[in-house]
Amino acid sequence: MSGPEEGRDPQSVGRFDVPQQVPAPDAEPARRNGHRPTAQAAPTPTAAPTPTNEVDAELPGGTGPAVADRPGDHWDSKVANGLAFLRRRLSGDYEVDEFGFDAELTDAVFHPLLRLLYRDWFRTEVSGVEHVPVDGPALVVGNHSGTVALDALILSAALHDKHPAHRYLRLLGADLVFRMPVVSELARKTGGTVACNPDAERLLGNGDLVGVFPEGFKGIGKLYADRYKLQRFGRGGFVSAALRTGTPIVPVAIVGGEEIYPMLADLKPLARLLKLPYFPVTPTFPLLGPLGMVPLPSKWLIEFCPPIPTAHLTDSADDPLVVFNLADQVRETIQQTLHTLLERRPDPFGP
Repeated sequence: MSGPEEGRDPQSVGRFDVPQQVPAPDAEPARRNGHRPTAQAAPTPTAAPTPTNEVDAELPGGTGPAVADRPGDHWDSKVANGLAFLRRRLSGDYEVDEFGFDAELTDAVFHPLLRLLYRDWFRTEVSGVEHVPVDGPALVVGNHSGTVALDALILSAALHDKHPAHRYLRLLGADLVFRMPVVSELARKTGGTVACNPDAERLLGNGDLVGVFPEGFKGIGKLYADRYKLQRFGRGGFVSAALRTGTPIVPVAIVGGEEIYPMLADLKPLARLLKLPYFPVTPTFPLLGPLGMVPLPSKWLIEFCPPIPTAHLTDSADDPLVVFNLADQVRETIQQTLHTLLERRPDPFGP
């Protein structure tokens, strides 16, 4: 019989057979690809180093060191999500409702921008959000101010973020908003619609949260000297919509909007020329040009008040006295809450 080495190709011996060497008792065992040989003379026992990361861990079966999968790169995930978002937008693979509301675009683009404003720039504190229903319709009625209607946008973003059900607020806007080419599209995409009873009742009938600011342009266009003094609520059309649908009314008071663009004067001739409800003069605009459009970093407080039920008054939707009294109750609730919030915030630009 031939010995174990007879008949072998000499080159194969050098290529596959590793000569066995007995290490010295105090010698460090040889490594192959980072793995200690298992069939060797036992060296003097030494304490094994504690693995410091995933690379030191071994795969089951002793086949070699395992390089564990590292957590996915945060920015890789963002880029992948962004590309998927663009693909859906370009292909039209997204949904809008009958009013043009685009929830995906609102969550991905508009709310992150507004979040920077209300959380970091205005340092907004929100309270009483438990008064907003978790589901079902409600009419959220707030005070209006600020020369530019940022308060409506800030309210919708803050409510969505702070509410446990992350509900969207469907804002009712003036006709002028929906006559402006770019602004109209943005308003529709974020859930806005024209401030009229038919649209309000349809939204409430669908179980949505609807936001309305009954002061209108009289609220956002008032002088800084009249700050936090509520203007007339019109003829109470918002109350009629709530009564016809039996929807609770949630008053909300917003402090902070009056200071972002303090309106010192209204150039009425120029406003008429430009067909605007007012032309503001603030400490920074038009003196500083486009730079004057940067809002001042005032401290904001938003408080939702307990809801006012209307289900027991559905038969009185056309009664002017009932409508007026209910509108006056909402207005007085907001005004008193504004006074309370102003006492909590003595410094308009404090922390």
